[in-house]
Amino acid sequence: MYSFLFYFLLEVFGLMFLILSFAVISIYILLMILSALEMRDYLRKNRFADYGDIITSPIAPGVSILAPAFNEGMTIVQNAQSLLSLHYGKFEVIIINDGSKDDTLEKLIESFELEKTNFAYFPEIETKPVRGIYRSKNMSFRRLVVIDKENGGKADALNTGINVANMEILACIDVDCILSSDSISRMVRPFMEETNRSVIAVGGVIGIANNCDVQDGTVTQYRVPETMLGKYQVIEYFRAFLMGRMAWSRINGLMLISGAFGFFKTDLVRKVGGYFPKTVGEDMELVVRMRRYMEEAKIPYKLGFVPDPLCWTEVPENAAILSRQRNRWMRGTIETLQLHQAMRLNPKYGILGMISYPFWAIFEKSAPILETAGLLYTLILLVTGDFSAIYFFALLALMYLLSLLVSAFSVLYEQVAFNNYKDKKDLRKLIWMIIIEPFTVHPKIVWWGLKGHIDFIKGKGGWGSMIRTGFKKAEDKKNIQTQATTS
Repeated sequence: MYSFLFYFLLEVFGLMFLILSFAVISIYILLMILSALEMRDYLRKNRFADYGDIITSPIAPGVSILAPAFNEGMTIVQNAQSLLSLHYGKFEVIIINDGSKDDTLEKLIESFELEKTNFAYFPEIETKPVRGIYRSKNMSFRRLVVIDKENGGKADALNTGINVANMEILACIDVDCILSSDSISRMVRPFMEETNRSVIAVGGVIGIANNCDVQDGTVTQYRVPETMLGKYQVIEYFRAFLMGRMAWSRINGLMLISGAFGFFKTDLVRKVGGYFPKTVGEDMELVVRMRRYMEEAKIPYKLGFVPDPLCWTEVPENAAILSRQRNRWMRGTIETLQLHQAMRLNPKYGILGMISYPFWAIFEKSAPILETAGLLYTLILLVTGDFSAIYFFALLALMYLLSLLVSAFSVLYEQVAFNNYKDKKDLRKLIWMIIIEPFTVHPKIVWWGLKGHIDFIKGKGGWGSMIRTGFKKAEDKKNIQTQATTS
């Protein structure tokens, strides 16, 4: 009896994994098609676009740039100067000093001639206490507002900035990101184009600046990172942004806008209560909550996505730091899906409830568990002698080829649309990484995802330490050349 039940369960699991494998293949082929169509339409529409008209347009929305800062004393002045130099007609830069323990605030005060003001602060969203709000005595820095507050984390800092913001659009960014000079005009355009429905948020592509030449706050020369983990993340970001989010944008199914670079309607963010500080996935949770509000209010809306590389960041190339990041991403995904599980397969929420939510629940949240279960299932078949080598290797080859196809198409999209990596050596490095990734880096990603599940069950919270080395490539190169000339 028990033997029969055991083999029956093995057959059921085998059928389930077979169906799941073909579902993965079908879904990712569909995503490739949708993203290709969306990229084609975007390039056609923007081929002759003049963004200078948006900069000078009197009807262009104002933008409040919110940049939380915690212990950023070494680079805060340069970062603030970079934000203040963006090309746009109507914007303000709000830097929120989230209880830094270094000299972040002191450097801002000294460099921008700040003085504490009697700002009438009425917190619409509850946050940690504000210690002071600073403006510059120098009219050259009139766009800058600096908030000094008690430490409460990134979400709490952003909520403080939302309380102070005066513009129609919120641009929530990481203070150490590099933005292109025309990033604001490109990101606000989707808000201005729609007439029949409200654009509630717009996301953009995050580029990887590791090993690139960065000079005066601008990426001047693209290079692929030297480390395996760095190269992997270049491909991963191509897949996530140029394929995944482009495809979801086409069917208005986006559930996530990167916390490092996202634009939101100010009035709606305030209406839904701002960021939720009790989750480590505050960026995803806010987007889902905004969408849920619009669905329940039956208001036509859209989330936009701009595939132009407008923002660059430094990614972790150390395995320990990257593992903490992926652990946090997984915990944030689980928390968001649990907070909004009322939407699961609920036709009341349209595409969000019937397609986006199940996809994230199965292929994002549960993927590490399913892959591990598949490995255990294979080991059990080996032990019991029911292992079919032909079936196993055929399915393995099929999934491997799918991985190559998806990654290769993502790199192709970047080359056709933007062609930032012009050196053939960089392309060869990426192609080699595509070939070896499933056997080298992917097992680590699965393990870190499993750890995220385990830590979530244990109730572990927090972000963990994210140490950065900084954008030094161009400056270092320049110094070396100077030393060589003088010696």
